[in-house]
Amino acid sequence: MGAGEFSGIIRSNETAAFIVDCLKEETTLDAIVDRMCAKYDAPRETIAADVAEIINTLRGIHALEE
Repeated sequence: MGAGEFSGIIRSNETAAFIVDCLKEETTLDAIVDRMCAKYDAPRETIAADVAEIINTLRGIHALEE
């Protein structure tokens, strides 16, 4: 996935944009899930799975410094 595809994911996916915004500060997966649970009305398990999928996508394109 190239930079253009990455930009497309963020622009077209509100959840991905929210997660990337959370990642601008030092945080944890659980903290991101907590913030999303406060914002979205969805089961925690669903939110946690979505966060994990997006984080794995970002890792896959080397968009995260860990």
